[in-house]
Amino acid sequence: MTNKPTVALIGAPTDVGAGVRGVNLGPDALRIADIDKAIEQYGFTVIDRGNLQGPANPNQPPVNGYRHFDEVVAWNKMAHDAVYDELKNGNFPILMGGDHCLGLASLTAVARHCREQGKKLRILWLDAHADFNTSEMTPSGNIHGMPVACACGFGPDELTTIGGVKGAISPKDVYQIGIRSVDAKEKYFINEKGVTVFDMRYIDENGMRHTMEQALKDLDNDTHLHISFDVDFLDPSIAPAVGTTVMGGPTYREASLCMEMIADTGLMASLDIMELNPTLDERNRTAVIMVDFIESLFGKSTLVRPDTTQ
Repeated sequence: MTNKPTVALIGAPTDVGAGVRGVNLGPDALRIADIDKAIEQYGFTVIDRGNLQGPANPNQPPVNGYRHFDEVVAWNKMAHDAVYDELKNGNFPILMGGDHCLGLASLTAVARHCREQGKKLRILWLDAHADFNTSEMTPSGNIHGMPVACACGFGPDELTTIGGVKGAISPKDVYQIGIRSVDAKEKYFINEKGVTVFDMRYIDENGMRHTMEQALKDLDNDTHLHISFDVDFLDPSIAPAVGTTVMGGPTYREASLCMEMIADTGLMASLDIMELNPTLDERNRTAVIMVDFIESLFGKSTLVRPDTTQ
């Protein structure tokens, strides 16, 4: 990034969309791991906006296929407004969850900003799960498994129209990386709608370098690159603090290369960090490793490397 924007940290401490309680503590775990100082050392000004204040988790079973529907809508509207305001002011928003239902807020805010600015959008969804479910496909009703589908317009209007239009993003804008757990009906829905998915088999067969080259190809200076980073993208051996662990994820070095290649583009303009659950952690080690990867996104490199963004 040649002209470095101000980075705005936005805490969204809620677990209303999750099946396991505790991710509401994620934003403060990242703060304790010094996320602000980690980014500042690469020449960025960082402002912490504090935590959004939204409805509590009623901890109820699903109603009509959705758990905590009203609360999820309220949190996403609030988080959308916060992320959009930062983008409108020329800042780089980092939405710190919280569960991944809040990915809907980021996606719709970024899409709205791109519509208004006439920019193209590329979304990298780093996750063990595709999060492309609808209420008809998942028995749990947990909305953290639905944000990509909702952002693409599949779901109830209260969720699919956040940001002002139904279907704020196109499935073809979404590139998913690290996927290794997809529901039976969901896999066919993803294929039908044209989401690009680099699952762990693809990464195993082709390597992370080739995967990222494919995910980042055809970007230019008119592209807004958004990263949605779910902790369960990582193998649980290095990042245990998540309620939806899936074995066989990227190793530390694979994930580091992923982050470094994103940074090399110089085009990352927004980020969300989701599903960090400190109640499942060991001495905050997962928050610390997440901050380490975030440093790589903002320019950490072992050696002085040529600037490819000029």
